[in-house]
Amino acid sequence: MATVRLAPKKLDKVCADAVDAARAAAVDAARGEVGDHLGVRPDGERLVTHRFAALERGYVGWEWSVTVARAPRARVATVCEVVLMPGDRSVLAPEWLPWSERIRPGDLGVGDIVPTDPDDDRLVPSYASYESEADDFADEPNAFELGVGRVRVMSRLGREEAAERWHSAEPGPHAPIAEHAPANCGTCGFFLPLAGSLRSMFGVCGNMFAPDDGRAVSVDHGCGAHSEALVQATTPTSAPPIAFDDSIVDLVKAPTSDGSVSDETEEFGHG
Repeated sequence: MATVRLAPKKLDKVCADAVDAARAAAVDAARGEVGDHLGVRPDGERLVTHRFAALERGYVGWEWSVTVARAPRARVATVCEVVLMPGDRSVLAPEWLPWSERIRPGDLGVGDIVPTDPDDDRLVPSYASYESEADDFADEPNAFELGVGRVRVMSRLGREEAAERWHSAEPGPHAPIAEHAPANCGTCGFFLPLAGSLRSMFGVCGNMFAPDDGRAVSVDHGCGAHSEALVQATTPTSAPPIAFDDSIVDLVKAPTSDGSVSDETEEFGHG
C-alpha cells in the first residue's frame, strides 16, 4: 500500500504578523494581562493560531490560543476564537471519572444513596437463580426467593467476588490475629454458619469479646476468643512446712483446770 504524504501547511504571512491583534483579543478574554508570545502555527489556508502565556493564578503552564484568519485577497486578519488551553507543562486535574467508578468501600455515609446498575453482573433476578444455584433452595425458607420476595439476588459471580474479597481481607486466614489464634473459627462454638452456598466457607462471629463480633469471617479465620481456648487448671502442690522464729518468745501464764493461774509458763514463738 502506497504511503500518502500530505503537503505541509503554509504559514500565511498576514495572519502570522497579526500578533498585536491576537494579543488584544487574548487580553480582552483574560480581562487582564497575558504573557509572552510563545509562537504561531498554521492550521489551514490563511488560518493560524497564536499562543500567549497565561498569567492567571492556578493555571501554571496554560496558554491563550488565539486563532486568526483572513479572506482571499484580504490584507487584514480577523480574530476567529480565543481559548485557554493547557500547555506541555500545565497542571491538569485528574481525568474525570463517573461516581460509579470513583466510589470505594467505606465511602457510604449516613443519608447517602448508592444506586445499583440495572445490569450489575453481581445480581440476577430471583427467579433466574433457582436453576443455577439449586443448593440455595434446599431449605423451605428460601422458597420466597422465587420472585415472591426480593426482586434480585446475588449471582454466582457476585458471590464468588464476595468470597474472594472476604477471604483475602481481615476476616480471612491471613490476618495477623488469625495466624496467632489457638484454633480456627470453623471449630469455634460462637461461629454461626451462613445460609446458602457460602455456608461451607463463611459464618458470623457471635462472641461479644471477639474483635469480629457480628461480622462475617471465614472458617479458617481465628482469634484468641475461641470457645475452646480454656484455662488449664494447675495441679496444687503441697504446702510448705510452717516456720517459726524461735528468737522471740512470749512467756504466758498457763491456766489450770479449776481456772486458777499456774506458776508454770508456756512458750509461744512468733512466726
